Amino acid sequence: MSAYVKADLKAMKKLMRKSKDAVMFKKFQSILLHMKGYKTIQIAEIVELDRKTVGRYIRRYKEGGTESLVPKKQTGRPRFMSEQQERELYGTMSLNTPEEVGFDGVKNWTAKIACKWVFKKFGVQYSVSGMLDLFHRLNLSYTRPTYVLAKADPEKQEQFRNEFEGIKKNC
Repeated sequence: MSAYVKADLKAMKKLMRKSKDAVMFKKFQSILLHMKGYKTIQIAEIVELDRKTVGRYIRRYKEGGTESLVPKKQTGRPRFMSEQQERELYGTMSLNTPEEVGFDGVKNWTAKIACKWVFKKFGVQYSVSGMLDLFHRLNLSYTRPTYVLAKADPEKQEQFRNEFEGIKKNC
C-alpha cells in the first residue's frame, strides 16, 4: 500500500461505485485489491477471473492509468461501398424510379432491385437483408407499394371515401 496514495484508493473506490458495466467494475476491483497489497492469484480468486487477465489489468493500469483500462471502440467490419457510392445510391433512389435507371416496367424500388442496381453500377454484391440494413443506415424508409384495382368502380370508391370521412369525424 506504500506505493499507492490514499487518494488513489479513494479515486478507485469512486470509479467502482460509478461503474455500471460489470467488466469495468471487475477491472477497477482488481486494481483496488492490488493497491491494498493482495497478490495476483488472490485477486483472481476473489473477482473470479483468470490470473493472467488480472495481471494484464494491473500492467495496463501501471502503464497508462485508468484510461488504459477502458476498452477502445471497435471499428467493426468495413463497408462494402464508399461513402460517395452510398450517397449516389441514396440520390438515385430518391430522385429516380427503377425504370429511369434501366429496369423496364418497374416503378418502385425494392431491396432486390437496389441490389441489382448496386451490382450493375459498382460491382458490389449485396444480399436483400444486407440492402435493407443499408437502407436503414441511409435513413431510407421501406414500404411496400399499394395498388388500385383496374376494375374498381369510381362511384363506389367515392361513396366509401365520404362514409369513411363521416366515421373519422364521429370518432
